[in-house]
Amino acid sequence: MLRAADWLRAPGLQAVFSAVEQDGDTARAVGGAVRNTLLGQPVSDVDIATTARPEEVMRRASEAGLKPIGTGLDHGTITIVSDDIPYEVTTLRQDVETFGRKARVVFGRDWEQDAKRRDFTMNALYVDRHGSLHDPLGGLEDCLARHVRFIGDPDSRIREDYLRILRFFRIYAAYGRGDLDREGLGACLRQRDGLRRLSAERIGHEMRRLLRAPLAAHALKLMNDCGLWEIATGGLARVADYIALRQLDETAAETRDPELGLVVIAGFVREDLERISERFRLSNAEHKRMQTAWSAKKRVKKTDDVSSAPSLVYDFGRQGAIDGALAVWATRIARQSVDTSRLEKLLISLRAQDVPEFPLKGADLIAAGHAPGPALGMALKRLEVEWKESGFALSKQQLIDRSGDAS
Repeated sequence: MLRAADWLRAPGLQAVFSAVEQDGDTARAVGGAVRNTLLGQPVSDVDIATTARPEEVMRRASEAGLKPIGTGLDHGTITIVSDDIPYEVTTLRQDVETFGRKARVVFGRDWEQDAKRRDFTMNALYVDRHGSLHDPLGGLEDCLARHVRFIGDPDSRIREDYLRILRFFRIYAAYGRGDLDREGLGACLRQRDGLRRLSAERIGHEMRRLLRAPLAAHALKLMNDCGLWEIATGGLARVADYIALRQLDETAAETRDPELGLVVIAGFVREDLERISERFRLSNAEHKRMQTAWSAKKRVKKTDDVSSAPSLVYDFGRQGAIDGALAVWATRIARQSVDTSRLEKLLISLRAQDVPEFPLKGADLIAAGHAPGPALGMALKRLEVEWKESGFALSKQQLIDRSGDAS
């Protein structure tokens, strides 16, 4: 029973149930929300399965004053917005023929057949609006044991969608315990060439989610041992460094960020970051953070003293400087460095350090009698260097006084 679940009692969700459950149709929450509640994990969204056909779901939601959106109407999925929260409502389905990721489906009313077309047993759990749990395939035992197991024949499940190879490792990294399911792991090995058929966007999305998970280090080691990392990323992996990075989870939340993780595990040279960014279709912001972290890492390798904190923060920003320090820290743990206390002190200093602000502008030099033009820009850059070398101590007036020598 899940009667105590706050999300299940939400008036908005109950309104969706009331709208859909008419004329003998039933609806149940399914998948992640049920799994996460059973495992004591946060619930971010709620998916609903129903016997009602999609056109009926649309009509009933509208009549109830809710907002239906035909986001996946051809596949039986309607998004209903209730109390400003979107709920995906999908009609029960049964695959008739499968063609890789695509399948010809028919809508139905059989809950067991709907469960059989899902990926893992722990994701085939349903709960009705009153909190009664429905377990057509015996997934409750697997869920509570945190055992990630494919539904039915693992090879068949994977051939339906090769992304399920990555999902197998990602779900394990997020919710698993103990060893990976041997039958599932074997199927991933046999079907691994199917990863080459997947789009960069789908691989990147799944890998970023995997890198955020608590057991990502163990999952990625297994993927690398099986040759899956190289297929998915097109490169090699510093697994020991990434394992060391995730040992710092309690020290710094940034260790869970995919951008830093990719720098540590795949950033042998700067060109590797370009390859990963293209391979995973990373955003400009993600790509920039990786590049900044990589550059900051090189600097921290040379100087990890607390006194370098202001310069690091000024040159790379607080986020970049912290990323660089953590990347070096992970490398030293992996190389069994006997003393990482300097990096620990540096990290504390970086978090507390105010970002220095250069006090001088071109207009200040013009007001002091300098002519506009390229020479002014060069003078400004030279003065900025002097300001940094002074430990950011020179004042605006002191810099102006020195401007005659800089021009």
